Amino acid sequence: PLINHRGPEYARLLHGIAERMQSIFATTGDVLLLGASGTGSLEAAVTNMFGPGDIVLACPTGVFGERIATIAKMWGCTVEMLETPWGAGIDPEALAARLRADREKKITGILLTHNETSTAVQIDLGAMSRAIGDHPAYVVVDSVSGLGASEFKMDEWKLDVVCAASQKALACPPGLAMVAVSSRAWKKIKANKAPRFYFDLQKHKEFFDKGEPPWTPPVSVAFALDVAIDLYQREGPRNVWARHARYTDALHQAIKALGMQIFSRDGVHSVTVTGILTPHGLDNKTVLTKLRDEHGVVISGGQGKMAGKMWRWGTMGAFSEADMVAALGAFETVIRQMGYPLEDGAAVNAALDVFAGTGKKALPSQAASLRA
Repeated sequence: PLINHRGPEYARLLHGIAERMQSIFATTGDVLLLGASGTGSLEAAVTNMFGPGDIVLACPTGVFGERIATIAKMWGCTVEMLETPWGAGIDPEALAARLRADREKKITGILLTHNETSTAVQIDLGAMSRAIGDHPAYVVVDSVSGLGASEFKMDEWKLDVVCAASQKALACPPGLAMVAVSSRAWKKIKANKAPRFYFDLQKHKEFFDKGEPPWTPPVSVAFALDVAIDLYQREGPRNVWARHARYTDALHQAIKALGMQIFSRDGVHSVTVTGILTPHGLDNKTVLTKLRDEHGVVISGGQGKMAGKMWRWGTMGAFSEADMVAALGAFETVIRQMGYPLEDGAAVNAALDVFAGTGKKALPSQAASLRA
């Protein structure tokens, strides 16, 4: 049953979630819960930190990096873009060089996307932190699709605001955004006079300290997130990170076995989504439609300038080895029907070989039956 979101039960729920999320962010800073999507957390971060008069350096690696830059522009910031080719990661030396050139320290903010799902790129935030060095700009990170899937060190990497959401690696339904705020960031937030209302983080912090949200929250999603964090901790962070890495490796090997190309470059592959370039002769949308309608398998198409040119295959959340093998089997069936040449079972067997090498005593029953 739902509970009073201004009562003691919700206060315990709210504080319990925030305290355990601190360990996932690896921060001693505040973690605030907002009733919003991941994009809501991006707007909250930008509008609380920056406004007219701020110069921010945006470092996009795809659609979502461009989105946070657009938010900053709409809020009156002067936005400079450090361009990176899609599929590549940010060059730490290029970032360091731009900041060295900022001798008067006019750049007040740096916008980074940890895990860019439109291009299946994950950047090395440790390398970004070293590149930024002692430049005083405030660092805002979109880790909506990255947090929890691999090791994250907010405080060690000197990140000021990190954005996340309930529905990605934590395998919770959508509806809650999480924003982690450093003590240094609070000083900037308090000095920033740009307008905000629903996403006013000072208001959220004021009510959080009383054990309440400032506005009516999605209580049922909070219950789900509480359980999702329990499951995450029960599995153990390092095991969760290893699982995401293993699934990504299995999928990459499967795609290579089909003679297809991974979009992201070596060294910057996401562990939550894989981008696959659509081969000549296969219609991108038809593959998506047949997978969904005939096999109940849903993967995504490309976004922005890669629309119709690639598929994006998620490996995060409530997803098992058997799920992946079954989906790969369906993928093989669809592309074979459409005339794509392949060796029967190439993708399935490549994935199973990765899974079999993890030390498991037995393959998942569904996967074993497919291999047989």
